Amino acid sequence: MKVLAACGSGMGSSQIIKMKITNVFKKLNIPLEIHHCAVSEAKTLAPNYDVVVCSNSLLDVFKNVDQSKTKIIGLKNLLSEKEIEEKVREVVLGE
Repeated sequence: MKVLAACGSGMGSSQIIKMKITNVFKKLNIPLEIHHCAVSEAKTLAPNYDVVVCSNSLLDVFKNVDQSKTKIIGLKNLLSEKEIEEKVREVVLGE
């Protein structure tokens, strides 16, 4: 599964999300190819990914993305693997 972690600048937050997502996908035994970048770049790249993960505050950037092809996950707490796992189970796995 191709996942894109996006944050405002493409530096700190997206790198943290990337590490947390990697842990969650490993726990759920979901094969993962993951990248991170700034939200401005992610807006263009989103259609090339299965899932985009970002802060809830950045969700509006992806409102025109076809969510039948690319799932968009917004997080309240970027550091919470529990929240990431819950959202992945709901949005990606349909549980």
